[in-house]
Amino acid sequence: MLNVVVLVSGGGTNLQAIIDAVKDGKITNTKLCGVISNKPDAYALIRAEQNGIPGVCVSRKAYETRAEFEDALLAAVDKFNPDLVVLAGFLVILPEKMTEKYSHRIINIHPSLIPSFCGDGYYGLHVHEKVLARGVKVTGATVHFVDAGTDTGPILLQKAVDILPGDTPEVLQRRVMEQAEWIILPKAINAIANNRVKEVGGAFFVEE
Repeated sequence: MLNVVVLVSGGGTNLQAIIDAVKDGKITNTKLCGVISNKPDAYALIRAEQNGIPGVCVSRKAYETRAEFEDALLAAVDKFNPDLVVLAGFLVILPEKMTEKYSHRIINIHPSLIPSFCGDGYYGLHVHEKVLARGVKVTGATVHFVDAGTDTGPILLQKAVDILPGDTPEVLQRRVMEQAEWIILPKAINAIANNRVKEVGGAFFVEE
């Protein structure tokens, strides 16, 4: 059984997709053991409570220094003893001590086809604004392992989404979530839980 803790800053739509996939049997051999947010008013914590998943808030504002906050965040993760840490819209750069301790055991969902439109400043609606401003015709989402960089870890899954005439950032954001994020994030978790992730020459693949 794969113990999974989900870190999220906002509404938790990707968290809900994971919860639903576990209930529907699209994710097997997996237990959602906890949800951690850095925002006390994050709706994701309500989603966790509604589904009987322990929820914890670790707010930067509660600590005098960044180092104290990072230690508290790592301690909160450790308390759940997870096999996998899932970043589902978590707008905090993880401390290096966490990425080292959970090397190849942290995955993130990013709303673009990495290496395009990623890195510092590329998060949430900003990604879709910049995609549309650039005029590209295809975007999508990426699940990748998390390392010490920003969106630089090995890619696990990607799914493309067409950009349509008249798209606004909000419309495109919703389509990317529905057609890519909510599909490949549960798929990645299920693959990890069932030992269907293989590494070949430093690249990672999901066995169908």
